[in-house]
Amino acid sequence: VGTCSLHCLALDLSLNIDKTPLVIGVGDYFKKRLIDAEKAYWVIGGNKPGVMTKRAIWAFGNRVYAEKYIREHQGMLATFDEAIKAAYEDMDADTKMIREKRKAQMMQQAETK
Repeated sequence: VGTCSLHCLALDLSLNIDKTPLVIGVGDYFKKRLIDAEKAYWVIGGNKPGVMTKRAIWAFGNRVYAEKYIREHQGMLATFDEAIKAAYEDMDADTKMIREKRKAQMMQQAETK
């Protein structure tokens, strides 16, 4: 399965609890290519907005790039387990945020018709 974010991966893993993924690939923030999520260097938080989440969670194939991101945008270095845990912890607030954004988009679309 392909997902757009760690938030959506966490949802999929929860919905398909009896299916164990063979590998989890994630997009490298700088190089824009798939890397092994469990071997990636993760950055949680910072001053850039995340994808489908208020608290950003980004993956890097190289620790040097992850630390460069932290120097420029803040955040904390993490493992995959810590990153997925953060996604689960944020699920309630992020789901509410997504619903509110979609509701606002629907209202805006209705006004333009």
